Amino acid sequence: MRRTKILFTLVALVLQAAITTASFARQNTARSPTTWTPELQVKVKTFGAARVSPDGRRVAYTLSNEVMTPDKSEYVTQIHLANADGSNSVQITFGEKSSTNPKWSPDGASLAFTSNRKDNKNNLYLLRLSGGEAEPLTDLKSNIADFEWSPDGRWVAFTMTDQKTEDEERADKGRNDFRYVDENIKMNRLYVLSVQKDANGKRDPRKLTVENYNVSTFDWSPDGARLVFSHAKTPSANDWTTLDVSLVEVASGKVTSLAATPAAEGEPTFSPDGKSVAMVVSDIPARWARTGLINVVSAMGGAPKALAPSFDGQPDIAGWSADGRRIYFTEAKGTGTRIYTLDVAANRITEVEGTNAVLSNVNLNRSGSMLGFVMQTPERAPEVYVSSINNFAPIQISRANADLPKLPLGRTEVIRWKSTDGKEIEGLLTYPVGYQAGTKVPLILNIHGGPAGVFAQTFIGGRGVYPIATFAARGYAILRPNPRGSSGYGTEFRRANLNDWGGADYQDLMTGVDKVIEMGVADKERLGVMGWSYGGYMTSWIVTQTKRFKAASAGAPVTNLMSFNGTADIPSFVPDYFGGHAWEHPEIYQKHSAMFNVKGVSTPTLIQHGDADVRVPISQGYEFYNALKQQNVPTRMLVLPRQPHGPNEPKMQIAAMQSNLDWFEKYLGNANAAAQR
Repeated sequence: MRRTKILFTLVALVLQAAITTASFARQNTARSPTTWTPELQVKVKTFGAARVSPDGRRVAYTLSNEVMTPDKSEYVTQIHLANADGSNSVQITFGEKSSTNPKWSPDGASLAFTSNRKDNKNNLYLLRLSGGEAEPLTDLKSNIADFEWSPDGRWVAFTMTDQKTEDEERADKGRNDFRYVDENIKMNRLYVLSVQKDANGKRDPRKLTVENYNVSTFDWSPDGARLVFSHAKTPSANDWTTLDVSLVEVASGKVTSLAATPAAEGEPTFSPDGKSVAMVVSDIPARWARTGLINVVSAMGGAPKALAPSFDGQPDIAGWSADGRRIYFTEAKGTGTRIYTLDVAANRITEVEGTNAVLSNVNLNRSGSMLGFVMQTPERAPEVYVSSINNFAPIQISRANADLPKLPLGRTEVIRWKSTDGKEIEGLLTYPVGYQAGTKVPLILNIHGGPAGVFAQTFIGGRGVYPIATFAARGYAILRPNPRGSSGYGTEFRRANLNDWGGADYQDLMTGVDKVIEMGVADKERLGVMGWSYGGYMTSWIVTQTKRFKAASAGAPVTNLMSFNGTADIPSFVPDYFGGHAWEHPEIYQKHSAMFNVKGVSTPTLIQHGDADVRVPISQGYEFYNALKQQNVPTRMLVLPRQPHGPNEPKMQIAAMQSNLDWFEKYLGNANAAAQR
């Protein structure tokens, strides 16, 4: 906490000054946190874009702060600017509304960014770094999703969702706003805008895509004549499998298909000479347990060439090298992330960076010389870094989390064990703060979402619903396994749970708990389990299968595969994992659903759910809550107003974290007291 400055007049007596200073110090010490808490964890800063200027000398990045007042609970993002050696970091946007996604003009003299500062609509702004206020480039009634500068800096291309018509606006105001499902869908379309005003002092966007599809990512050709873009049938999350890639001529608006196969093609990126386009192409059919290859196709058309497969099969393209010979990408590897280079001619992948730190928002600057990214470890809070692409040596740019209290953190280590069928499973074990070897402590099994998620070595003091740092400060050990079905371990591992949720993956989790007991760390009589989304599915499933856990917390849990599949926004998800719909295989859906196995559950279970969750509708939580309540199982259900699939307001995150802490302390007891016995 920053100290309030105390001003003394020149005529103040020395004694008065001493008394005042001592009093302030005592008050400030009383306010300073002495241990990790949910309130402290939401104060940990997070970062978005980390982009290096074309000349490699400066870095623009975004930083998110919590805002909590009696009438506010939100995170506000602002843009910061620093030198690439880490010096002179300053905030350059201000206000109550967020400013996001800064991107450098080709000459490095300006930054364009998006902000919802007017009418809560995301519009485009231009900030000239020579001085002055940010100038609005657009004043639109819909939201701009993303944008890119043209290579000559004269134009900006952007995507925007279709605006409501005047009739629709009137219907909204008159409460005559009925709608039909899957009709009158608002698409995300591609536009181009001149940076310079026309003769009438205006900038009028020109729509480039009019076909009935939803545009996602896009990139300019080096000569500025064309844009390559990916597009899906609708904006629905369910339709990512329909992604194709096309080209549009900026002058005429003529669209030409570049890749349209039964695979999903995305992330199109022009090579520096404009002759080729790199993209990530899924296998056929595209599966929800995703796997893809980087392909390169001629910008004139033709059959794409599939390049070498990556370790995990989920490459995220960062950009081309300046000479066009290599493509840089990132992906998960176990509990860390890696940067790789793909030599296009030799068709060979090489690892650029080999640490187990977690890197995110990795991108290559326009000249292909520098990478910007966010890096963190379990013990080190996230910050912005840059590195030369030729010699990976991260330079820290931001120090926004340096003012966090210097509180001890539980040590986190990677552990491995054999599941019941011999498959090796990996996970993260966080020990209580000050753990003494040989001491048995309460253990909480934490299960990730997905199921193709992965627990990586991120900072344990960060935001969320499960306050790992606070649990560790209170004497708990936390095991975060990556069971079969997780990303980070290759396609075969990620698809090893097809048709088998709650089967071998359940054994992976149970043998992980057994491992921590065998290590002499976990007290087998004081076990808890918690998880969100698919982790909530597994938590609700576990309490129907075993009574070894003394308490459970299921967040946004999928509890009934039948009703989930009929109400979620991704109705093709479960059928892809289980080989058909509920009406085709009702016995499989019943066998793998907690709701059809809930009879006899006795584990005290907390349920947490956002009431605006369209991914896992809140009815899933209510089903399980009512079934437990009818059987007199100790249960509570925390409803989080306005929250989508993951709580995104600081007060709601604190509520979720605190209720988890209270629940496990109630049923597992005081962990610190147990550790001292």
